[in-house]
Amino acid sequence: MNAKTVLIKNANIVNEGSIFNGDILIEGEYIKEISKSISAKSADVHVFDAEGKYVLPGVIDDQVHFREPGLTHKANIETESKAAIAGGITSFIEMPNTNPQTTTIEKLEAKFDIASKTSSANYSFMFGGTNDNLDEILKVDSKNVAALKLFLGSSTGNMLVDNPKVLENIFSKTNLLIAVHCEDEGTIKRNYKSYLEQYGDDIPMKYHPEIRSEEACYLSSSKAIELAKKTGARLHVFHLSTGKETHLFDNTIPLKDKKITAEVCIHHLWFSDKDYDEKGTYIKWNPAVKKPADRDQLLEALLDDRIDVIATDHAPHTIEEKENVYTKAPSGGPLVQHALPAILEMYHQGKISIEKIVEKMCHNPAILFQIEKRGFIKEGFFADLVFVDLNNPWTVKKDNILYKCGWSPFEGTTFKSRITHTFVNGSLAYKNFKFYNVDAAKRLTFDR
Repeated sequence: MNAKTVLIKNANIVNEGSIFNGDILIEGEYIKEISKSISAKSADVHVFDAEGKYVLPGVIDDQVHFREPGLTHKANIETESKAAIAGGITSFIEMPNTNPQTTTIEKLEAKFDIASKTSSANYSFMFGGTNDNLDEILKVDSKNVAALKLFLGSSTGNMLVDNPKVLENIFSKTNLLIAVHCEDEGTIKRNYKSYLEQYGDDIPMKYHPEIRSEEACYLSSSKAIELAKKTGARLHVFHLSTGKETHLFDNTIPLKDKKITAEVCIHHLWFSDKDYDEKGTYIKWNPAVKKPADRDQLLEALLDDRIDVIATDHAPHTIEEKENVYTKAPSGGPLVQHALPAILEMYHQGKISIEKIVEKMCHNPAILFQIEKRGFIKEGFFADLVFVDLNNPWTVKKDNILYKCGWSPFEGTTFKSRITHTFVNGSLAYKNFKFYNVDAAKRLTFDR
Protein backbone atom coordinates (compact mmCIF):
# COMPACT_ATOMS: atom_id res chain seq x y z
CA MET A 1 0.00 0.00 0.00
CA ASN A 2 3.04 2.27 0.32
CA ALA A 3 4.25 1.81 -3.26
CA LYS A 4 6.26 4.82 -4.34
CA THR A 5 4.40 4.87 -7.65
CA VAL A 6 0.62 4.44 -7.83
CA LEU A 7 -1.47 4.30 -10.99
CA ILE A 8 -5.22 4.90 -10.81
CA LYS A 9 -7.02 3.58 -13.90
CA ASN A 10 -10.54 4.13 -15.31
CA ALA A 11 -11.50 7.05 -13.10
CA ASN A 12 -14.25 9.59 -13.67
CA ILE A 13 -12.12 12.54 -12.63
CA VAL A 14 -13.99 15.58 -11.28
CA ASN A 15 -11.95 18.78 -11.43
CA GLU A 16 -12.50 22.47 -12.21
CA GLY A 17 -16.04 22.17 -13.50
CA SER A 18 -15.64 19.10 -15.68
CA ILE A 19 -15.86 15.30 -15.44
CA PHE A 20 -13.64 13.20 -17.70
CA ASN A 21 -12.57 9.56 -17.81
CA GLY A 22 -8.86 9.05 -17.38
CA ASP A 23 -5.90 7.77 -15.40
CA ILE A 24 -3.83 9.38 -12.65
CA LEU A 25 -0.17 8.58 -12.03
CA ILE A 26 1.18 9.31 -8.54
CA GLU A 27 4.88 9.41 -7.70
CA GLY A 28 5.61 9.73 -4.01
CA GLU A 29 3.29 12.36 -2.54
CA TYR A 30 2.44 14.11 -5.80
CA ILE A 31 0.34 13.71 -8.92
CA LYS A 32 2.84 13.13 -11.71
CA GLU A 33 0.54 12.76 -14.72
CA ILE A 34 -3.14 12.89 -15.69
CA SER A 35 -4.05 11.44 -19.05
CA LYS A 36 -6.70 9.52 -20.96
CA SER A 37 -4.60 6.36 -20.66
CA ILE A 38 -1.36 5.70 -18.76
CA SER A 39 0.51 2.38 -18.80
CA ALA A 40 2.40 0.95 -15.83
CA LYS A 41 6.05 1.06 -16.85
CA SER A 42 7.32 -1.39 -14.23
CA ALA A 43 6.17 -4.12 -11.87
CA ASP A 44 6.75 -1.77 -8.93
CA VAL A 45 3.73 0.36 -9.85
CA HIS A 46 0.74 -0.29 -7.59
CA VAL A 47 -2.35 -0.20 -9.85
CA PHE A 48 -5.83 0.69 -8.61
CA ASP A 49 -8.72 0.16 -11.00
CA ALA A 50 -11.31 2.82 -10.13
CA GLU A 51 -13.83 0.87 -12.23
CA GLY A 52 -15.63 4.03 -13.31
CA LYS A 53 -15.97 5.44 -9.80
CA TYR A 54 -15.82 9.21 -9.43
CA VAL A 55 -12.47 10.47 -8.21
CA LEU A 56 -12.58 13.81 -6.40
CA PRO A 57 -9.88 15.98 -4.87
CA GLY A 58 -9.69 15.38 -1.14
CA VAL A 59 -12.22 17.54 0.72
CA ILE A 60 -10.81 20.43 2.76
CA ASP A 61 -12.94 21.11 5.84
CA ASP A 62 -12.27 24.65 7.02
CA GLN A 63 -14.06 24.32 10.38
CA VAL A 64 -13.79 21.42 12.81
CA HIS A 65 -13.59 20.99 16.58
CA PHE A 66 -11.57 17.87 17.40
CA ARG A 67 -11.57 18.64 21.16
CA GLU A 68 -7.89 18.08 21.86
CA PRO A 69 -6.42 19.08 24.25
CA GLY A 70 -8.62 19.06 27.34
CA LEU A 71 -11.93 17.73 26.05
CA THR A 72 -10.79 14.32 24.86
CA HIS A 73 -13.66 12.44 26.51
CA LYS A 74 -15.65 13.75 23.51
CA ALA A 75 -13.10 13.34 20.72
CA ASN A 76 -9.43 13.69 19.84
CA ILE A 77 -7.36 14.40 16.76
CA GLU A 78 -6.60 10.71 16.16
CA THR A 79 -10.21 9.47 16.27
CA GLU A 80 -11.81 12.35 14.41
CA SER A 81 -9.17 12.56 11.67
CA LYS A 82 -9.79 8.86 10.98
CA ALA A 83 -13.52 9.54 10.73
CA ALA A 84 -12.68 12.45 8.41
CA ILE A 85 -10.69 10.39 5.91
CA ALA A 86 -13.45 7.76 5.95
CA GLY A 87 -15.71 10.61 4.86
CA GLY A 88 -13.36 11.80 2.09
CA ILE A 89 -11.98 14.76 4.07
CA THR A 90 -8.20 14.74 3.61
CA SER A 91 -7.42 18.13 5.20
CA PHE A 92 -8.96 19.97 8.14
CA ILE A 93 -8.62 23.31 9.90
CA GLU A 94 -9.34 23.02 13.61
CA MET A 95 -10.72 25.65 15.98
CA PRO A 96 -9.11 27.20 19.07
CA ASN A 97 -11.81 26.62 21.73
CA THR A 98 -10.07 23.67 23.36
CA ASN A 99 -8.82 23.48 26.95
CA PRO A 100 -6.48 25.27 27.20
CA GLN A 101 -7.62 27.63 24.47
CA THR A 102 -5.30 28.17 21.51
CA THR A 103 -4.63 31.82 22.30
CA THR A 104 -0.83 31.80 22.66
CA ILE A 105 1.91 30.70 20.24
CA GLU A 106 3.00 28.07 22.77
CA LYS A 107 -0.48 26.50 22.92
CA LEU A 108 -0.76 26.61 19.12
CA GLU A 109 2.53 24.78 18.63
CA ALA A 110 1.47 22.17 21.20
CA LYS A 111 -1.54 21.31 19.03
CA PHE A 112 0.62 21.08 15.91
CA ASP A 113 2.85 18.68 17.81
CA ILE A 114 -0.11 16.43 18.75
CA ALA A 115 -1.38 16.41 15.16
CA SER A 116 2.06 15.57 13.76
CA LYS A 117 2.01 12.36 15.81
CA THR A 118 -1.65 11.30 15.59
CA SER A 119 -3.52 12.85 12.64
CA SER A 120 -4.58 10.72 9.67
CA ALA A 121 -5.57 13.83 7.67
CA ASN A 122 -3.57 16.93 6.74
CA TYR A 123 -4.01 19.60 9.36
CA SER A 124 -3.85 23.22 10.36
CA PHE A 125 -5.24 25.22 13.25
CA MET A 126 -6.77 28.61 13.80
CA PHE A 127 -5.38 30.94 16.40
CA GLY A 128 -7.95 32.25 18.88
CA GLY A 129 -8.63 35.91 19.51
CA THR A 130 -9.82 37.20 22.88
CA ASN A 131 -10.50 40.58 24.43
CA ASP A 132 -6.91 40.78 25.69
CA ASN A 133 -4.44 38.87 23.48
CA LEU A 134 -3.70 41.28 20.62
CA ASP A 135 0.05 41.09 21.36
CA GLU A 136 -0.04 37.31 20.79
CA ILE A 137 -2.16 37.69 17.64
CA LEU A 138 0.47 39.99 16.14
CA LYS A 139 3.15 37.30 16.64
CA VAL A 140 1.33 34.79 14.42
CA ASP A 141 2.95 34.12 11.04
CA SER A 142 0.23 34.04 8.37
CA LYS A 143 2.32 31.67 6.26
CA ASN A 144 2.12 28.98 8.95
CA VAL A 145 -1.41 29.30 10.35
CA ALA A 146 -4.76 29.03 8.59
CA ALA A 147 -6.49 32.05 10.14
CA LEU A 148 -7.55 33.95 13.25
CA LYS A 149 -10.85 32.79 14.80
CA LEU A 150 -13.09 35.24 16.63
CA PHE A 151 -16.29 34.26 18.44
CA LEU A 152 -18.64 37.22 18.17
CA GLY A 153 -21.32 35.11 19.87
CA SER A 154 -20.66 32.79 22.82
CA SER A 155 -20.30 29.10 22.08
CA THR A 156 -18.49 26.08 23.49
CA GLY A 157 -15.37 27.34 25.26
CA ASN A 158 -16.47 30.85 26.24
CA MET A 159 -14.15 32.78 23.92
CA LEU A 160 -16.54 35.65 23.30
CA VAL A 161 -14.92 38.83 21.96
CA ASP A 162 -17.41 41.57 22.81
CA ASN A 163 -15.36 44.74 23.23
CA PRO A 164 -15.94 46.97 20.14
CA LYS A 165 -12.63 48.79 20.58
CA VAL A 166 -10.72 45.53 20.82
CA LEU A 167 -12.48 44.21 17.72
CA GLU A 168 -11.62 47.26 15.66
CA ASN A 169 -8.03 47.08 16.87
CA ILE A 170 -7.74 43.42 15.83
CA PHE A 171 -9.38 44.03 12.44
CA SER A 172 -7.08 47.00 11.82
CA LYS A 173 -3.78 45.46 12.86
CA THR A 174 -3.70 41.79 11.91
CA ASN A 175 -2.77 40.56 8.43
CA LEU A 176 -4.37 37.19 9.16
CA LEU A 177 -7.59 36.09 7.52
CA ILE A 178 -10.24 36.63 10.23
CA ALA A 179 -12.86 33.89 10.53
CA VAL A 180 -15.90 34.76 12.65
CA HIS A 181 -18.77 33.08 14.45
CA CYS A 182 -21.52 35.70 14.19
CA GLU A 183 -24.39 35.85 16.68
CA ASP A 184 -25.29 38.96 18.68
CA GLU A 185 -24.86 38.17 22.37
CA GLY A 186 -27.24 40.84 23.69
CA THR A 187 -30.09 39.61 21.49
CA ILE A 188 -29.51 35.98 22.51
CA LYS A 189 -29.42 36.83 26.22
CA ARG A 190 -32.72 38.72 26.03
CA ASN A 191 -34.41 35.89 24.14
CA TYR A 192 -32.98 33.25 26.46
CA LYS A 193 -34.15 35.10 29.58
CA SER A 194 -37.69 35.29 28.21
CA TYR A 195 -37.93 31.55 27.47
CA LEU A 196 -36.19 30.60 30.72
CA GLU A 197 -38.79 32.56 32.70
CA GLN A 198 -41.55 30.78 30.80
CA TYR A 199 -40.26 27.17 30.80
CA GLY A 200 -37.39 26.88 33.26
CA ASP A 201 -34.49 24.64 32.21
CA ASP A 202 -36.64 22.37 30.03
CA ILE A 203 -37.20 24.83 27.17
CA PRO A 204 -38.70 22.96 24.17
CA MET A 205 -36.03 22.51 21.47
CA LYS A 206 -38.27 24.12 18.87
CA TYR A 207 -37.52 27.49 20.48
CA HIS A 208 -33.75 27.21 19.95
CA PRO A 209 -33.96 29.13 16.62
CA GLU A 210 -36.10 31.75 18.37
CA ILE A 211 -33.48 32.20 21.10
CA ARG A 212 -30.52 32.18 18.72
CA SER A 213 -32.61 34.04 16.21
CA GLU A 214 -32.35 35.38 12.67
CA GLU A 215 -32.05 38.85 14.20
CA ALA A 216 -29.07 37.77 16.36
CA CYS A 217 -27.29 36.31 13.33
CA TYR A 218 -27.96 39.16 10.93
CA LEU A 219 -27.06 41.89 13.42
CA SER A 220 -23.70 40.30 14.16
CA SER A 221 -22.83 39.36 10.56
CA SER A 222 -23.70 42.80 9.23
CA LYS A 223 -21.60 44.50 11.93
CA ALA A 224 -18.60 42.26 11.19
CA ILE A 225 -18.87 43.00 7.47
CA GLU A 226 -19.19 46.72 8.14
CA LEU A 227 -16.05 46.61 10.30
CA ALA A 228 -14.15 44.62 7.65
CA LYS A 229 -15.05 47.18 5.00
CA LYS A 230 -14.02 50.02 7.29
CA THR A 231 -10.62 48.50 8.19
CA GLY A 232 -9.84 46.59 5.00
CA ALA A 233 -9.56 43.31 6.94
CA ARG A 234 -9.90 39.95 5.17
CA LEU A 235 -13.09 38.42 6.63
CA HIS A 236 -14.60 34.93 6.37
CA VAL A 237 -18.02 34.46 7.98
CA PHE A 238 -18.59 30.94 9.26
CA HIS A 239 -21.79 28.85 9.17
CA LEU A 240 -24.47 31.13 7.76
CA SER A 241 -27.87 29.91 8.95
CA THR A 242 -30.37 32.45 7.62
CA GLY A 243 -31.59 33.48 4.21
CA LYS A 244 -31.41 37.11 5.27
CA GLU A 245 -27.64 36.96 5.82
CA THR A 246 -26.99 35.67 2.30
CA HIS A 247 -27.85 39.09 0.89
CA LEU A 248 -24.83 40.58 2.66
CA PHE A 249 -22.44 38.80 0.28
CA ASP A 250 -21.29 39.42 -3.28
CA ASN A 251 -21.08 37.06 -6.25
CA THR A 252 -19.68 39.50 -8.81
CA ILE A 253 -16.01 39.16 -7.76
CA PRO A 254 -13.74 36.12 -8.39
CA LEU A 255 -13.09 34.24 -5.16
CA LYS A 256 -9.35 34.93 -5.25
CA ASP A 257 -10.14 38.68 -5.16
CA LYS A 258 -12.90 38.64 -2.54
CA LYS A 259 -12.14 40.36 0.76
CA ILE A 260 -15.35 39.10 2.42
CA THR A 261 -16.38 35.46 2.05
CA ALA A 262 -18.94 33.10 3.53
CA GLU A 263 -19.43 29.46 4.49
CA VAL A 264 -22.46 27.22 4.94
CA CYS A 265 -22.43 23.94 6.86
CA ILE A 266 -23.97 20.61 5.97
CA HIS A 267 -26.50 20.67 8.82
CA HIS A 268 -27.94 24.03 7.74
CA LEU A 269 -28.39 22.64 4.22
CA TRP A 270 -29.97 19.38 5.41
CA PHE A 271 -32.07 19.95 8.54
CA SER A 272 -34.75 22.52 9.41
CA ASP A 273 -36.81 23.44 12.46
CA LYS A 274 -39.27 20.72 11.35
CA ASP A 275 -36.70 18.16 12.56
CA TYR A 276 -36.49 19.30 16.20
CA ASP A 277 -39.44 17.16 17.31
CA GLU A 278 -37.68 13.99 16.13
CA LYS A 279 -34.01 14.86 16.66
CA GLY A 280 -34.21 17.13 19.72
CA THR A 281 -30.90 18.24 21.19
CA TYR A 282 -29.01 16.02 18.73
CA ILE A 283 -29.45 18.82 16.18
CA LYS A 284 -28.83 21.63 18.64
CA TRP A 285 -26.16 23.76 16.98
CA ASN A 286 -24.97 27.35 17.31
CA PRO A 287 -26.13 29.05 15.16
CA ALA A 288 -29.42 27.19 15.17
CA VAL A 289 -30.97 25.22 12.34
CA LYS A 290 -33.81 27.45 11.21
CA LYS A 291 -36.77 27.40 8.80
CA PRO A 292 -37.09 25.40 5.56
CA ALA A 293 -37.13 28.75 3.73
CA ASP A 294 -33.73 29.59 5.25
CA ARG A 295 -32.38 26.22 4.14
CA ASP A 296 -33.63 26.85 0.60
CA GLN A 297 -32.13 30.34 0.46
CA LEU A 298 -28.78 29.07 1.75
CA LEU A 299 -28.68 26.53 -1.06
CA GLU A 300 -29.63 29.21 -3.58
CA ALA A 301 -26.81 31.46 -2.35
CA LEU A 302 -24.39 28.55 -2.48
CA LEU A 303 -25.31 27.82 -6.09
CA ASP A 304 -25.05 31.45 -7.21
CA ASP A 305 -21.68 31.93 -5.43
CA ARG A 306 -22.66 34.38 -2.71
CA ILE A 307 -21.62 31.53 -0.38
CA ASP A 308 -18.16 30.21 -1.17
CA VAL A 309 -17.53 27.10 0.95
CA ILE A 310 -19.30 24.07 2.40
CA ALA A 311 -17.90 22.88 5.76
CA THR A 312 -18.99 20.73 8.70
CA ASP A 313 -18.41 22.60 11.98
CA HIS A 314 -17.84 19.08 13.30
CA ALA A 315 -18.26 19.52 17.07
CA PRO A 316 -18.86 16.28 18.98
CA HIS A 317 -20.28 15.86 22.46
CA THR A 318 -21.06 12.63 24.29
CA ILE A 319 -24.55 11.11 24.16
CA GLU A 320 -24.86 11.73 27.90
CA GLU A 321 -24.11 15.43 27.42
CA LYS A 322 -26.53 15.80 24.50
CA GLU A 323 -29.40 14.05 26.30
CA ASN A 324 -29.70 16.78 28.92
CA VAL A 325 -32.52 19.33 29.07
CA TYR A 326 -32.21 22.35 26.79
CA THR A 327 -30.21 24.62 29.10
CA LYS A 328 -27.68 21.90 29.96
CA ALA A 329 -27.31 20.20 26.53
CA PRO A 330 -24.28 21.59 24.66
CA SER A 331 -24.53 22.72 21.04
CA GLY A 332 -22.71 20.88 18.28
CA GLY A 333 -22.59 17.49 16.64
CA PRO A 334 -20.25 15.15 14.72
CA LEU A 335 -20.29 15.42 10.92
CA VAL A 336 -16.95 14.74 9.18
CA GLN A 337 -17.68 11.11 8.30
CA HIS A 338 -21.06 11.88 6.75
CA ALA A 339 -20.75 15.34 5.19
CA LEU A 340 -19.74 14.25 1.70
CA PRO A 341 -22.30 11.40 1.51
CA ALA A 342 -24.99 13.86 2.68
CA ILE A 343 -24.21 16.50 0.06
CA LEU A 344 -23.99 13.76 -2.59
CA GLU A 345 -27.51 12.75 -1.55
CA MET A 346 -28.53 16.29 -2.51
CA TYR A 347 -26.87 15.63 -5.89
CA HIS A 348 -29.08 12.56 -6.28
CA GLN A 349 -32.07 14.77 -5.46
CA GLY A 350 -31.12 17.12 -8.31
CA LYS A 351 -30.29 20.03 -6.01
CA ILE A 352 -26.57 20.43 -6.78
CA SER A 353 -24.08 19.06 -9.32
CA ILE A 354 -21.01 17.01 -8.45
CA GLU A 355 -18.86 19.69 -10.10
CA LYS A 356 -20.35 22.32 -7.76
CA ILE A 357 -19.81 20.09 -4.73
CA VAL A 358 -16.12 19.77 -5.64
CA GLU A 359 -15.87 23.51 -6.20
CA LYS A 360 -17.32 24.32 -2.77
CA MET A 361 -15.68 21.55 -0.71
CA CYS A 362 -12.29 21.16 -2.42
CA HIS A 363 -11.29 23.99 -4.78
CA ASN A 364 -12.69 26.97 -2.90
CA PRO A 365 -11.26 26.24 0.57
CA ALA A 366 -7.84 25.91 -1.08
CA ILE A 367 -8.27 29.23 -2.90
CA LEU A 368 -9.81 31.05 0.05
CA PHE A 369 -7.12 30.02 2.54
CA GLN A 370 -4.33 30.05 -0.09
CA ILE A 371 -3.41 26.45 0.73
CA GLU A 372 -0.41 25.23 -1.24
CA LYS A 373 -0.89 22.46 -3.84
CA ARG A 374 -4.16 21.03 -2.54
CA GLY A 375 -7.84 21.08 -3.42
CA PHE A 376 -7.40 20.19 -7.11
CA ILE A 377 -6.51 17.15 -9.21
CA LYS A 378 -3.53 18.69 -10.99
CA GLU A 379 -0.07 17.59 -11.99
CA GLY A 380 2.40 18.73 -9.33
CA PHE A 381 -0.24 18.88 -6.60
CA PHE A 382 -0.36 16.60 -3.55
CA ALA A 383 -2.22 13.37 -4.32
CA ASP A 384 -5.15 13.84 -1.93
CA LEU A 385 -7.87 11.84 -3.69
CA VAL A 386 -11.24 10.30 -2.89
CA PHE A 387 -13.03 7.49 -4.74
CA VAL A 388 -16.83 7.76 -4.65
CA ASP A 389 -19.25 5.04 -5.72
CA LEU A 390 -22.48 6.90 -6.48
CA ASN A 391 -24.58 3.75 -6.44
CA ASN A 392 -23.58 1.75 -3.39
CA PRO A 393 -26.23 2.42 -0.70
CA TRP A 394 -25.41 2.12 2.99
CA THR A 395 -27.18 3.03 6.20
CA VAL A 396 -25.59 4.97 9.06
CA LYS A 397 -25.65 2.66 12.11
CA LYS A 398 -23.96 2.55 15.49
CA ASP A 399 -21.54 -0.14 14.30
CA ASN A 400 -20.21 1.92 11.37
CA ILE A 401 -19.97 5.30 13.12
CA LEU A 402 -16.30 6.16 13.66
CA TYR A 403 -16.58 9.22 15.92
CA LYS A 404 -15.33 8.75 19.46
CA CYS A 405 -18.69 10.01 20.74
CA GLY A 406 -20.39 7.07 19.00
CA TRP A 407 -23.44 8.79 17.53
CA SER A 408 -24.50 10.79 14.49
CA PRO A 409 -27.46 13.03 13.66
CA PHE A 410 -27.67 10.96 10.45
CA GLU A 411 -28.15 7.66 12.30
CA GLY A 412 -30.76 5.62 10.41
CA THR A 413 -30.23 7.59 7.18
CA THR A 414 -29.48 5.60 4.03
CA PHE A 415 -27.04 7.28 1.65
CA LYS A 416 -26.81 6.22 -1.99
CA SER A 417 -23.13 7.20 -2.30
CA ARG A 418 -20.19 5.57 -0.54
CA ILE A 419 -16.59 6.71 -0.12
CA THR A 420 -14.55 3.61 -1.02
CA HIS A 421 -10.92 4.84 -1.06
CA THR A 422 -9.09 7.86 0.35
CA PHE A 423 -5.51 8.75 -0.56
CA VAL A 424 -3.56 11.21 1.60
CA ASN A 425 -0.34 12.56 0.07
CA GLY A 426 -0.17 9.68 -2.38
CA SER A 427 -0.70 6.93 0.22
CA LEU A 428 -3.82 4.81 0.51
CA ALA A 429 -5.16 5.73 3.95
CA TYR A 430 -8.65 4.25 3.85
CA LYS A 431 -10.52 1.59 1.89
CA ASN A 432 -14.02 0.29 2.62
CA PHE A 433 -14.06 0.85 6.41
CA LYS A 434 -10.43 -0.26 6.84
CA PHE A 435 -7.48 2.03 7.55
CA TYR A 436 -4.03 1.57 6.05
CA ASN A 437 -1.20 4.07 5.99
CA VAL A 438 -2.52 6.61 8.50
CA ASP A 439 0.78 8.39 9.12
CA ALA A 440 1.10 10.12 5.75
CA ALA A 441 -0.60 13.34 6.87
CA LYS A 442 1.23 16.66 6.74
CA ARG A 443 0.86 20.15 8.14
CA LEU A 444 -0.86 22.41 5.63
CA THR A 445 1.25 25.21 4.16
CA PHE A 446 0.00 28.50 2.76
CA ASP A 447 1.05 30.52 -0.28
CA ARG A 448 0.91 33.98 1.28
